[in-house]
Amino acid sequence: MIFAPLSLQGAWRVDPEPRGDARGLFARIFCAEEFGAHGLVARWVQMNVSLNREAGTLRGMHFQRPPAADAKLVRCTAGAILDVLVDLRAGSASFGAWCAVELTPDNRSAVYVPQGVAHGFQTLAPDSEVTYCHSAAYSPAHEGGLRYDDPAVGIDWPLPVANLSPRDQNNPLLAELEPITA
Repeated sequence: MIFAPLSLQGAWRVDPEPRGDARGLFARIFCAEEFGAHGLVARWVQMNVSLNREAGTLRGMHFQRPPAADAKLVRCTAGAILDVLVDLRAGSASFGAWCAVELTPDNRSAVYVPQGVAHGFQTLAPDSEVTYCHSAAYSPAHEGGLRYDDPAVGIDWPLPVANLSPRDQNNPLLAELEPITA
């Protein structure tokens, strides 16, 4: 696997190294030893899937606070998404900054989202499916969200926003959030 650091400390793009032959290809998409060697979570306790029927659908920006804070490993298995991360960690040099990676079945990339970073995505194609691995179980008491359109963050969504949940429409702005501490 190829680990490429993103602009937010501790966030990574993880690309497989496919080995092809006449049958097709084989590639490793997770290895606990390799993740551990990069200082990343190497144990996943929950895995979720999200199917999104329309292009432009936006989900996010979500996170969990300690003690239920979680890291995520996100892949797109159908369609295409723009996967977005926003740093909410207290004291982080990139606090309030965002970065994005396009994920598709063709590029087979994944994004590693560290604890304390809000995560969301916008679908770029209809019938987009996203799979997430989580390092902690979902805890409603610790869930949080950041407004997808906060002008202080300035995320550049590529399509008009569609199918936004009531929760995501009403998430607080960055200035209203308490930074996440370990």
